[in-house]
Amino acid sequence: MTTRPVFPFTAIVGQEAMKLALALNIVSPSVGGVLIRGEKGTAKSTAARALAALLPEMTVVAGCRFSCDPDDPARLCPECRERLASGQPLPRGQVPTRLADLPVGATEDRVVGSLDLETAIRDGKRRFEPGVLARANRGILYVDEVNLLDDHIVDALLDAAAMGVNTVEREGVSFTHPARFVLVGTMNPEEGELRPQLLDRFGLCVEVTGITDPGERVEVVKRLMAFEADPEAFMAAHAAEEKALGEKLAAARERVARVTVDDAELTAIARLSIALGVDGHRADLVMMRTAKALAALDDREVVIRDDLRRAAGLALPHRMRRKPFEAVGVDPEIVTSILGNAA
Repeated sequence: MTTRPVFPFTAIVGQEAMKLALALNIVSPSVGGVLIRGEKGTAKSTAARALAALLPEMTVVAGCRFSCDPDDPARLCPECRERLASGQPLPRGQVPTRLADLPVGATEDRVVGSLDLETAIRDGKRRFEPGVLARANRGILYVDEVNLLDDHIVDALLDAAAMGVNTVEREGVSFTHPARFVLVGTMNPEEGELRPQLLDRFGLCVEVTGITDPGERVEVVKRLMAFEADPEAFMAAHAAEEKALGEKLAAARERVARVTVDDAELTAIARLSIALGVDGHRADLVMMRTAKALAALDDREVVIRDDLRRAAGLALPHRMRRKPFEAVGVDPEIVTSILGNAA
């Protein structure tokens, strides 16, 4: 099968906040995904697809419909568990890290999968047809125009992202499979907003706008023209940068578990959430996880104040109470008053 050329992540001009938010979710998937808000033509989908191409191949159970990790027995699908229980070895294989697309018009069965009740009743066996969540396991789930999806489908996506599993139940018959993925949603606010309850479930949120610097806009056009004229040559020209970034993300992902956060920083996170009127405790958890990912990405094992400041700009704006049409953002004076200016 021919691989479709993908515009390199490192060749995207500008949009630094978006690229950072995506990278942080690769370093620490527990951050909880990212919602990218902005007008059309601002490289939202390009960045998501480029990120998947940047990641290394995964070791999977060969032939598994859910891309199970043979070295992680606690997170095997029912089919792989049955093979192990019967004494069969789990064959190993390598596959690219997947980016699963969720189309706007997708039905619930297309998303979560479906159970064949007739077979279950007749033969007493569960027959499960995997959905998009199965394909996304251990990869990236990309949802364009997430604000146009039915709320119950968005709920199912976010539940799976939070729990790491997908459970389908019909008429007393159920099937559960692993569904650990980085959720990337994009939306154009002009086409409608997400409910606050759904916004809060995305770990990070970034606003993207068109580039206003004439020189950078020219560079965008030049790079797109070069890519369209000869994709292979363009990708080869950025191969060294792509490899270096991929290795940096892999090293940070291995390091993040060793990053520590002291009580003073945790207290600062709590004070900031309270001062900004953020409801619930999810914001505190996401800020802490984002700060740890930032430290790991900067080759450190201790969170500093600058990590908190940067994390606040990504994890808090979409969780703050605001009036209709009011801009999304964190008051820098409040942030400075609590976190200070020094690292």
